[in-house]
Amino acid sequence: MKITILFLLLFGPLFAQKSAFRLDDLYKLKNIADPQLSPDGKSVAFTVTSYNMYKGERNSEIYLINIDGGGLKRMTVDSAADFHPRWSPDGKELLFISTRKNGVQAWKIPINGGEAVRVSDFSGGVSNVEWLGKSGEIIFSSRVYPECGADDSCNKAIRKSVDNGPLKAHLADSLLYRHWTNYRDGKYSHIIRYNPSSGTYTDLTPGYNDAPDMFGSFDVSADGKYLCYESNRHKNKAESTDKDLFLVDIQTGKTINLTSANKAYDGAPKFSPDGAKIAYITQRIPGFESALKKLAVYDLQKKSSRIVSAGIDNWVNDFQWGSNGDVLFFTIHEKGRFPLYGVNLKTGKIKKQFNVGTIDNFIVKPDSKTIIITRRSVAEPSELFSVTLNGKLHRLTFFNKAIEEKTDIRPAEELWIKSANGAKIHTFIIKPHNFDPNKKYPLIINVHGGPQYQWMDSFRGDWQVYPGAGYIVAFPNPHGSTGYGQKFTDAISKDWQGKVYEDVMAVTNYLAKLDYVDENRIGAMGWSYGGYFMMWLEGHNPRNTFKAIVSMMGLYDLPAFYGATEELWFPEWDLGGAPWNSDLYEKYSPHNYTQNFSTPCLVITGEKDYRVPYTQSLEFFTALQKRGVASRLIVFTNDGHWPDYVRSMPFYYNAHLDWFHKYLGGNKAPYDMKKMLQNRAFRK
Repeated sequence: MKITILFLLLFGPLFAQKSAFRLDDLYKLKNIADPQLSPDGKSVAFTVTSYNMYKGERNSEIYLINIDGGGLKRMTVDSAADFHPRWSPDGKELLFISTRKNGVQAWKIPINGGEAVRVSDFSGGVSNVEWLGKSGEIIFSSRVYPECGADDSCNKAIRKSVDNGPLKAHLADSLLYRHWTNYRDGKYSHIIRYNPSSGTYTDLTPGYNDAPDMFGSFDVSADGKYLCYESNRHKNKAESTDKDLFLVDIQTGKTINLTSANKAYDGAPKFSPDGAKIAYITQRIPGFESALKKLAVYDLQKKSSRIVSAGIDNWVNDFQWGSNGDVLFFTIHEKGRFPLYGVNLKTGKIKKQFNVGTIDNFIVKPDSKTIIITRRSVAEPSELFSVTLNGKLHRLTFFNKAIEEKTDIRPAEELWIKSANGAKIHTFIIKPHNFDPNKKYPLIINVHGGPQYQWMDSFRGDWQVYPGAGYIVAFPNPHGSTGYGQKFTDAISKDWQGKVYEDVMAVTNYLAKLDYVDENRIGAMGWSYGGYFMMWLEGHNPRNTFKAIVSMMGLYDLPAFYGATEELWFPEWDLGGAPWNSDLYEKYSPHNYTQNFSTPCLVITGEKDYRVPYTQSLEFFTALQKRGVASRLIVFTNDGHWPDYVRSMPFYYNAHLDWFHKYLGGNKAPYDMKKMLQNRAFRK
């Protein structure tokens, strides 16, 4: 008896069964991001974001760690969010962004001890903060009134009159009057220079243009003399993808358009270490936002550019300069992963360095032989690693180790399934907790958005929450996906059904025949274009294949969508023009097939979604109800195309589990939906 007890005490944990991955486990995980290498190459600063699902709160803090993984040190401790760390040129301070006081401002903290102090106090808040060389000044972007520029007293006065005045209205004289989740209302993104010694702000990008554009970026040369940013100066900005790189002499303000010859996208600039060159992403097809993304280099002395990723037939994702400026490292979309490549700028030789799943961020050590990355895979949450160029991984952080050891974070299996059109469709399969091949399980097919993007080998909540609740989940990359050559990506444009529909149905039919899949309990879900695809499935569900559908942020009435979305270049390319000169809007619009609607459907949308206006989902829900189809509508009132991860997404996940439990028979949702709405669901 004593021997048995001793054995269990010593070896029991080795045989202990991990628990199923639950919704609250997802919010116990921490996200590691934005690694920044110190000037001496010995330390890395990075951010760690934690979540409280029960309170709907998140918080980010800044940490330091030695390059070998030792000496982990927490730099900031505050209830406010601290993020975006940037080393001072002498390595003695960290500049960062914080929400501690007066909104979102720039702060700094000494490396060797001391309190954080606020640097900026700009009324519009700051983003993308960087040091301006060794001057002690900083540079950042902010939304300002162009008539005010960097005159903050002017900006404050207008904001006060707008916020406190009796009139509440939006006024527009041109398109792109709203974007993503915000109305323009006379404000533009500008890049501001700030001198802490004199307390003066200077607008480096004056005028009635966004500089940089939304989701755009800028960079400053190491000596602090030059600024490069991306901006769209096209007359019809809502219809054009023609962004250019603009070079600014910071002392004189002289500005030059470096890429005016290319009428498609040029952006994401990064100066070489010596400031003589600028690497950037370029596309060469005007109006097509999903054209092949190539890596290019502009030589400031020769005043010419060249593409350096020639021969790569997949999108370049991210890139960094090697320490001597002779090598550029970059990641690409490739068969569900982001492998790292390097190109020697002298010889033009491109070499694949390693493939370790999904690399979210990376920086290059001074010796250019080791890469520091934030990495995740389907079964591995985000952590910080160092990687040699031959692919040898060394894990530096272990913030999620406890959850990894306790819970069953499911791995992915990969299949290549032949479609009716002859293509083999790469598909990730996640099997449920305690999987038994002799049992049958419900299956969920998840169609990705974009539509030009890829499901990839990366940790995601929906890849774990649903298998933890007893479902097999499949993630196919049909035609239109990136990572399988640009021809495969291009195939979806002007053909939103056809090959894509054949691919998804081929994957579904193949999986339905597997011994462990219950063909009578198959559901489907999708977001954005995936949400559109779900609406299409409502009218095209052969033999009642799908027993339950969930559509998120989908497109229902394509002609109406065109008139209300903001970035018109997308539908004009993918659907062949405007509704009055292209019949594809009617041909591919789900609203024309309401007579076939019969599958129970959950509909989710965001009231501030200006990319796919929420009225599209309202129309869809109305049609479902009028057709007598079991349906439910969820509208997130404060969210846009992406519901807030910690305030809204727990409800989103629970809603899926509740719906699929009802119609597919998986595990019961952990929380009561109505109680969640009453904020009474999260009592432990």
